[in-house]
Amino acid sequence: QVQLVESGGGLVQAGGSLRLSCAASGRTFSTRTMGWFRQAPGKEREFVAAINWSGSTYYADSVKGRFAISRDNAKNSVSLQMNSLKPEDTAVYYCAATMSLRTGATGNKDQYAYWGQGTQVTVSS
Repeated sequence: QVQLVESGGGLVQAGGSLRLSCAASGRTFSTRTMGWFRQAPGKEREFVAAINWSGSTYYADSVKGRFAISRDNAKNSVSLQMNSLKPEDTAVYYCAATMSLRTGATGNKDQYAYWGQGTQVTVSS
């Protein structure tokens, strides 16, 4: 079982930066792909970024070049550095972990079995 707790959300002006963190429990953290997803009001939850057990990363086109995902296996944590934020980045951001171990960095929501409670990010124009 994996439990995930996000932190770091808040209100920021367009062009600003925020760093989200996700603390994970469980001894298998280092072998799971970790992802960040987001959900805006009235919209489906969408993929943002993922990092696999070997450090390979994958990003949604909408955040490529602005967001960076990283992990610290010694601390069982994953982070999302968000720069050049836009109003359209406003959403609840969720941390997620895959069911399977040693997979690729995937954006497929169905491969993620464990989810955090989410943290709100609001970008004002």
